Amino acid sequence: MAIPDAPPDAAAMTARSSQTRGGTAFQLDELSKEIIEQLQQDGRQSYAAIGKAVELSEAAVRQRVQRMIDCGVMQIVAVTDPVQMGFGRQALIGVRCTGDTTKVADQLAAIASVDYVVLTAGTFDIIIEVVCEDDSHLLDLLNSKIRAVPGVLSTETLVYLKLVKQQYNWGTR
Repeated sequence: MAIPDAPPDAAAMTARSSQTRGGTAFQLDELSKEIIEQLQQDGRQSYAAIGKAVELSEAAVRQRVQRMIDCGVMQIVAVTDPVQMGFGRQALIGVRCTGDTTKVADQLAAIASVDYVVLTAGTFDIIIEVVCEDDSHLLDLLNSKIRAVPGVLSTETLVYLKLVKQQYNWGTR
């Protein structure tokens, strides 16, 4: 996948832990962390501007960004307001399950309306976030897709009333 001269039009950039997509480990050095921090401030910055800020060439920044994307260290995305995009209902759903929770989580992650899946310890085995058009869509999603996944024992739905804060600029360590 080729990267244009400037990062894609993005409102935010999210960084993940050192887990990789292709199994290739990627060690974050201080320069890579500085690049991530620059992108977290403005995901639309050009590679030349980032290079100036971190004292690297534009080509070196482009190469590092591409390697971090390829290894799954980060992604550069446009973060939208779901309500303005026609999705009037968001919810966090706690899932209790039986059997291999990773298999259940993988099946839940494959559902289009599910945008976040995490394995947890405590009251729930899995927490998912869903974005739906309306309450009818949420009800259908719960009944025909989420609760239909083999291994799902029960769910508890926490409907969002108002999003107060959401950010992706936690920085690097």
